[in-house]
Amino acid sequence: MKKTVVKDNALINASYNLDLAEQRLILLAIVEARESGKGINTNDPLVVHAETYARQFNVHKNTAYTTLKNACNALFSRQFSYEEKNSKNIEYIKSRWVSEIRYIENEAVVKLIFSPAVVPLITRLEEHFTKYELEQISKLSSAYAIRLYELLIAWRSAGKTPIFELVEFREKLGVDKTEYAIISDLKKRVLDISVKQISEHTDITVEYQQHKKGRSIYGFSFSFKQKQTKQIVSFTQDLNTVDLVLKMNDAQRHLFANKLSKLPEMSKHSQGTEDYPQFAIRIADMLQDPHRAKELYPYLKKVGFMSATKNNAVNN
Repeated sequence: MKKTVVKDNALINASYNLDLAEQRLILLAIVEARESGKGINTNDPLVVHAETYARQFNVHKNTAYTTLKNACNALFSRQFSYEEKNSKNIEYIKSRWVSEIRYIENEAVVKLIFSPAVVPLITRLEEHFTKYELEQISKLSSAYAIRLYELLIAWRSAGKTPIFELVEFREKLGVDKTEYAIISDLKKRVLDISVKQISEHTDITVEYQQHKKGRSIYGFSFSFKQKQTKQIVSFTQDLNTVDLVLKMNDAQRHLFANKLSKLPEMSKHSQGTEDYPQFAIRIADMLQDPHRAKELYPYLKKVGFMSATKNNAVNN
């Protein structure tokens, strides 16, 4: 199952400074809220398991729990700021990320409750929001790379960003004023590493452009492209799949029809008085009908049709 992260763009564009583990903890909590169906509120804690962290980010379970515990402690004191426009003014808001944290040693889990300011920013999905699959940032080992990826995909439809002026850009990535004061260090330690990781491990490839006033760089902009998904054969329930089923020869049809006849799920297609061989003959006929072929495809997958088709594709 694809794990989707959704954040309001006010939160995407917030100025904050979180390390890698803290960002991962927040993202897993957002996913947990969506997958469990319980949602996010200011009363019920969200549970993040060390096992989930370990599996998602490819670390040992013991290391994952220690990391999560430390991230919870640090996150409790973290703040972020963002802007919110109303009819008259722009409000500048500063908030904490969480109002409560817990960790349970024996179960290797941590629990957290988002602060009141964060909850609507994550749950207000009917307005401007950005979503992406958690898998996209799972292999990013730089906290700056995660932040940059989020900033970029907020502009996914355009494929490019506006110019982020230097001070604003540092704030958005969480680069402290005292860090990488020399622009060449910022590019080497933050930008180049982030762009390289994003281009290698996510669904987009990125380039950045620097903008100057005179001889000084005052900002950066980014352009990016969606990677092409490499698929030799699509095994979804579309016309290509139906075509694969219809192209089976008689021997293949009867082979898979025989297997299908013995599936418990196929009993709803049985006429009740027929035995397995008779049922299999009728299924073989059904597999020649495009509509029935599409209907039966999920059952074909269960009896090895996908694997057989792949092997045939390789052998041919």
